[in-house]
Amino acid sequence: QVIDSTSLSWGTRVKGFIACFAIGCLCSILGSCLLWIPKKGLVLFAVFYTLGNIASIGSTMFLMGPMKQLQRMFEPTRLIATIVMLLCLILTLCSAFWWRKAGLALLFCILQFFAMAWYSISFIPYARDAVKKCVSVCLS
Repeated sequence: QVIDSTSLSWGTRVKGFIACFAIGCLCSILGSCLLWIPKKGLVLFAVFYTLGNIASIGSTMFLMGPMKQLQRMFEPTRLIATIVMLLCLILTLCSAFWWRKAGLALLFCILQFFAMAWYSISFIPYARDAVKKCVSVCLS
């Protein structure tokens, strides 16, 4: 069904996915390297890390198409994870650009990481249950 609804061939879509995902990884790595720049490093890290996550999410649109991606993001099983992830992405950029609070940007980056991880594992059957069980065993 996805193949019929797009004008891009499967090979082109896979190349788009790989390119966009690679750009996302590169932005995240670049952000980590810029973290050590005095004064502006934390803000640069927050911006590049967030851009990397946005590019990584966007990369999957090449595989399933934008509408299918949005439908799957807002399915009841991952609705809360999607909202928290998107909220963390926005709040990271707000704290970096408008509020100019580096510590808050770092906090939102950390929350962004956990929200993104929780969102990502929602696509793997039973992965959330396994993580919950592991955490409960570790905390006991």
